[in-house]
Amino acid sequence: MSIVNQLMAAVLAVLIGLASGTVYLMSDSSKEMLIHQLESHGQDTATHLGLYLAPYMAERDTAAIETTVNAIFDSGFYQQIRVVDAENQPLFIKHTDAQINDSVPTWFIRLVEITPPEMTREVTSQWQKVGSIFVQSRAGYAYEQLWRGTEKTFAWFVVLSLFSMFFISLLMRYILNPLKGVEEQAMALSQQKYIEQSLIPGTRELKQVVLAMNMMVRRVRTMFDEQAKNIEEIRRTAYQDDLTGLANQRATFTQLNERIDYRKDFGQGNLIHLQLDDLQQLNKELGMEKTNNFIRACADQLNELARITDEPVIGRISISEFILLSDITDPDQLQRELNKLASNLKDFYQQLSDTAESKVFFLGAAAYSEQSNSKELLGNARKATDKARRDNVTLYCQSTDNSEAQKSWHQHVSDKISSGDIFLQSQPVKQVSERQDVIHNEIYARILNQDNLPCMAGEFISVVKQLNLMSALDRSVLKSAIKLLENNPEMTLGVNLSNDSVRDIAFCEWLISAAEKLSGAERLCIEINETSVLNNLSQVALFRDQLKQAGVQFGVDNFGINPAGFSYLYTVHPDYIKIDGSLIRELDNSAEDRFFVRSLVTVAHSLDIKAYAEHVERDTQLSALRQLEVDGSQGWIHGKPEQL
Repeated sequence: MSIVNQLMAAVLAVLIGLASGTVYLMSDSSKEMLIHQLESHGQDTATHLGLYLAPYMAERDTAAIETTVNAIFDSGFYQQIRVVDAENQPLFIKHTDAQINDSVPTWFIRLVEITPPEMTREVTSQWQKVGSIFVQSRAGYAYEQLWRGTEKTFAWFVVLSLFSMFFISLLMRYILNPLKGVEEQAMALSQQKYIEQSLIPGTRELKQVVLAMNMMVRRVRTMFDEQAKNIEEIRRTAYQDDLTGLANQRATFTQLNERIDYRKDFGQGNLIHLQLDDLQQLNKELGMEKTNNFIRACADQLNELARITDEPVIGRISISEFILLSDITDPDQLQRELNKLASNLKDFYQQLSDTAESKVFFLGAAAYSEQSNSKELLGNARKATDKARRDNVTLYCQSTDNSEAQKSWHQHVSDKISSGDIFLQSQPVKQVSERQDVIHNEIYARILNQDNLPCMAGEFISVVKQLNLMSALDRSVLKSAIKLLENNPEMTLGVNLSNDSVRDIAFCEWLISAAEKLSGAERLCIEINETSVLNNLSQVALFRDQLKQAGVQFGVDNFGINPAGFSYLYTVHPDYIKIDGSLIRELDNSAEDRFFVRSLVTVAHSLDIKAYAEHVERDTQLSALRQLEVDGSQGWIHGKPEQL
């Protein structure tokens, strides 16, 4: 119960107590007054009867006495009249039972006892006592008058109480309104949202509470900002190149291995290799500062090209080498983009150098197919760069397959996705504890190739992207997942959405509508890649709120590798994160990785977010995750994906 309601209840209790006391006092006072009225009424009647009946009582004329008494008694205000002689022998007695109007409730009669007094009058005739008259008034009259007064008092009390409670409620809500703001601050603070109240109340106690809460919000915000900055600094030191801001050699190779050798979900594309020809000679020509500026320009141009790819791998792998894994598959588009990059770098070099144009860098591109591994792909890209150097040209691209077989494969994939002819595999996410209970199962889409054999996502995902069918694929997967959840009440499934689906408002509305109809919507987990979250932050934040209202869980996949950091967690506030496998691969051998992962877990837990680790393969990794208090793990240590 809110403090306003409690105060209102207290005020109402006090009012009821006051009203009860007032009614009691008024009733008691009215009762005494009515009894006095009955006494006076009875005494007057006895006096008048005595004066009138004196000669008849002296003559013991009972007929006249009876006629007179009956005439008086029939007025209805009397309960008993007795006429006795001088020896107290009855001459005539008239009596009736106490009559009380039906409007007076029985409980009131039992609660208030009224016994009318019997008034007496001695009767004399010719200076001699001839008898006495006893008169007792009817109690019903007193009860009726007393009940009528009580009813009016209670009715006025109810009316005035309602008006009083209404105005007191408005007044209290106005006075205590700052406390509602304090409550909102506390709730927001638990979600790492920082709200300060701008309206400071005039009441001294409330003013101090609001000021103290504002101060605490500022201090907590500063604390978390400093924590985030410290972790960002750790990440930059361990995984980022100081000069360019790109991933350093270790981080780049780890991410490349993760995408190509482990996840195998990149699809087709090209690995672009940029190499400075002679860095020592470049330093002599331009000087250290200008050379560094040119290196930064190379990184910036590659970053611009990387924007075309949803989830690129980009980094500096040596002091003179850069790579970019791009999903560009069209040879003409690739040639145009690399020519543009080369032209921009040449222009920048001309601005820095006063000498004649010379070839200070070379570009090579090697096509990536699902059958190649990361080392082979990097070797092919370097060979392409060497080919450009030998031919004394700026860039060289390996030819890509554009045969009829490839066109046939495109058509095959398009038919499968359009018809919804896919099947699902799943891999469990288990608790890191000794029990290793299943948290949920992440599902993966698979299709059959032209030989009716299952193929991995990496074999067809790039084709799906080229054909703009990612939303259609996600919709098919979700329909199948929802059907599985409806038929299996104990199952919990996780579905990873593509960047295209996140941007598709119609798709998001369809998903929310489907989730609202699903019984046990909390058994559906929607995951979005960290890069997609950062590229569509406002849309994802709104989508996350809608999922929360529908009861669906929300997670961020491949967490912790984006250079933009993780401050977006305060805005999106997912239910869980999945730490990218590139940070887990060497966790049992790298103190730097363990320290960084521990920092990520600490931040997640401080926001009440679960932290899961991806691509766990060894028991030593699992042991390290337990020490780091990670909540769950996913990877081949729990088995390869199996068909649902």
